[in-house]
Amino acid sequence: MLKPNSKLVLDYVRAHDGEDMTAADIAEGTGLDVRVVNGVVTSAFQKKGYMVRTEAEIEIEKEDGSKGHKAVKFISLTDEGRTHDFDAEESKDAE
Repeated sequence: MLKPNSKLVLDYVRAHDGEDMTAADIAEGTGLDVRVVNGVVTSAFQKKGYMVRTEAEIEIEKEDGSKGHKAVKFISLTDEGRTHDFDAEESKDAE
């Protein structure tokens, strides 16, 4: 059975599937702390193969107006995460 924060993160990631999003983006979208999001993604989804973190580099604008780069990790669903029936898993756990 998914815990409330896990369900919140999963629902958000599913709703934004295909978009580049970081833990900070998910935290902003769900109202959770970024550390909570990272913990949920790692323990509830990444270790079980439902989500993956992909390293990337994005261009940012520095305070002085110049351009720079920042390393980030985008979080996304795996194919298994897209097709897994979490609701059926919850029903099974409730029995």
